[in-house]
Amino acid sequence: MRRSDAHEFRQAYNAQAVVCAEGSQLIVTTDVVATSADAPSFASTVLSMENTIGLPKTVLADTGYASGQAVRDLRKKGIDPLVAIGRPCARRPYDFRPPPEDREPRRITEPWRLAMKDRLETTEAGDIYRLRKQTVEPVFGIIKSIMGFRRFSLRSLAKVTTEWTLVALAYNCKRMARLHAA
Repeated sequence: MRRSDAHEFRQAYNAQAVVCAEGSQLIVTTDVVATSADAPSFASTVLSMENTIGLPKTVLADTGYASGQAVRDLRKKGIDPLVAIGRPCARRPYDFRPPPEDREPRRITEPWRLAMKDRLETTEAGDIYRLRKQTVEPVFGIIKSIMGFRRFSLRSLAKVTTEWTLVALAYNCKRMARLHAA
């Protein structure tokens, strides 16, 4: 896998997790792909839940998952995807470096992107989408910082997929014990 044409190839994997945003923060499905891009595996990861726990009504995803085909595939199955189209502001509020030179913002021309952008600017969809930050990001933070999982020990996509599933199960056991104690 490589990040771009300017970078070298590395033995790497992209671990995906779908997390319940309704309060439990449990991982409901996982996937591992050998590509640095998130968008190609977005729909297939979500749709893999169809024969296990069932499909969700709404899916929240950041801008890395923005794909017209994935949005169409999810909508065909009755899933409402809320996918960020770009950063709301180009700079972080705590960035004290001098501002970069002004440049023309990227123009959005695809109809599905324009519709998604307009939808996310509504109060209802915006409130739902904001749950993503407090749902998915803490899960990966706990897995990396508290559980200490930072790299795969095995090689090959099949073995790494098994290892990632075990990490997700360990996280879910830890989370369920925490939820049960509360």
